[in-house]
Amino acid sequence: MIALLVVLSVHEAAHALVAYWLGDPTAKMRGRLTLNPMAHLDMMGSLLFLLTQRIGWGKPVPVNPANFKRPVRDSALTALAGPMSNFILSFLVAMFLKYVGVPMSSVVGNEVWQYVDLIFWMIFHVSIYLGIFNLFPFPPLDGSKILGLIVPKRFYPQYDRFLENGVKYFVAIILIDVFILGDLLGTSVFASVMLFLHDIFAAVLLLGT
Repeated sequence: MIALLVVLSVHEAAHALVAYWLGDPTAKMRGRLTLNPMAHLDMMGSLLFLLTQRIGWGKPVPVNPANFKRPVRDSALTALAGPMSNFILSFLVAMFLKYVGVPMSSVVGNEVWQYVDLIFWMIFHVSIYLGIFNLFPFPPLDGSKILGLIVPKRFYPQYDRFLENGVKYFVAIILIDVFILGDLLGTSVFASVMLFLHDIFAAVLLLGT
């Protein structure tokens, strides 16, 4: 739970920060430009996660594209900030564990360090998972807005309709995958894809240290 709160806070604060840099102060004015996890928790999403241990969500960062100089591009960059912050966080955690872990264990003691080490590794893995999940190009995930970087202007009306109407279909797919296919197959298809991609990203990040 600690790892999830840390990772979610970094992800959402990154959205707010980049939106502010690009000219939209909405998230900052609503107190979302912070690493305080309480600012980013959604009551219903948190409750559902506690009940199911499968599905949950954080509070979306409010963004007003009208404040951007180039709304589609800047919305995409704001969305990209979330997953990128997760991968950067995982990389920094891996660096910390590799170069600081051994000296720290002698300072705080092996028993204490084992607990701290576990939390850091959980942050490493959860951050990768959240980053990958949000790169999928389905509304309301960040990947759907990142698509705006490559969508030709003549297709903007269709793209807007995709962002507006795609959420209900994605929710339906997730519910079927998690609660029906997950029970029938023993694991969800989505989870299997996530695990495969996680292993690749984790290997690359660890090799990078």
